This record gives sequence, structure tokens and C-alpha cells, in this order.
Amino acid sequence: MLTLHIDGQEGFNSDTNEFVTIKETTLQLEHSLISLKKWEQKYHVPFLDKKNDKTPEQWVYYIKCMTITQNVDPNVFKYMSSENVKKVTEYIEDPMTATWFSDNKNAKNGFNKNEIVTAEIIYYWMIELNIPIEFEKWHLNQLMTLIRVINIKHDPKKMGKKEQAMQRSMLNAQRRARAHSRG
Repeated sequence: MLTLHIDGQEGFNSDTNEFVTIKETTLQLEHSLISLKKWEQKYHVPFLDKKNDKTPEQWVYYIKCMTITQNVDPNVFKYMSSENVKKVTEYIEDPMTATWFSDNKNAKNGFNKNEIVTAEIIYYWMIELNIPIEFEKWHLNQLMTLIRVINIKHDPKKMGKKEQAMQRSMLNAQRRARAHSRG
């Protein structure tokens, strides 16, 4: 979760030709599957598609989707400082995990490069991999890493030799326990 402090300020709304006063506000934001789903419901395009350049309006709306603080004045989002936007960007890009992958694939976090990833695809992966729905509140990068780890652990071809040996050892121990034998 990102906590963001917005200073109180005065701004000019060019749409209404009026000055607006923004009260000092503290926002709590979460870059999660829930945020992604809300944004895609409005814009009908995949948020994670790098080819899809987002407009400033779309970025502001995504920050609104990330906001879990209740009853926020809508003007707060219009007059965020560049420092605030930078903090949001850094938070979105933060991997939020100590897990790393030796293949250094950055494209689509190591997933099929040709697949367009949307909220529904991620929910499908969660269901298919038996990931509890509560994980939709996790930081999105952390959730995607978990999905990738589960896929790697389920596919012996993607495991390293050490991991394959550990898995074989574990499976053999389980088989011996089932057979009530000692090996």
C-alpha cells in the first residue's frame, strides 16, 4: 500500500473558470488486480499492454481506481504534484518481492508474449492455479510473480537442475511414505 500526502492548495479549473481549494489530503493507494479491473471496465483496453499509451486522463483515473481512501475530493487527483505522480509510478513499478528469475525475461513478466493480459486472464490464472481470491488485493507485480512461480514449479522443464532434484527427492519421499517403506 502506498500512502500519499497531498498538500492543500488553490488551483484553477479551466473547465468551469473557477478557482478551487484543495484541502490537505492523505491517500492510500493499492496497485492491485481490483484496480486493474476497475480501469479496464471503463476504458475497454488492456491496462498492461505496453503498446497502449495512456492519456493523462487515463492515468488520473487509474490513480482513482487505486485509491482505497473513502470520500476523496475529485479535485485532489487533478492537482497532484509531479512528486506525487512520481511516487505513484515508482510504486506501480516496484516488484514488491525478493523473488527473481534467472532467465531475465522482462517481456510480460515471462508469460506468453503473444497473449494480451487483462484482468479476466489474471483471474483465470488464479482460478486455474487455486490462488485464493483474496490475493486480488495484493500488489499486482507480486501477484504476477506468484503466478509465474507456481507455473515454473508445476513445469519441470522450466525448473533448474537443483529444483528438479529437490522435487524428485520430495516425490520419492512421499511415495515411500505411502508405500510404508524405508528407502
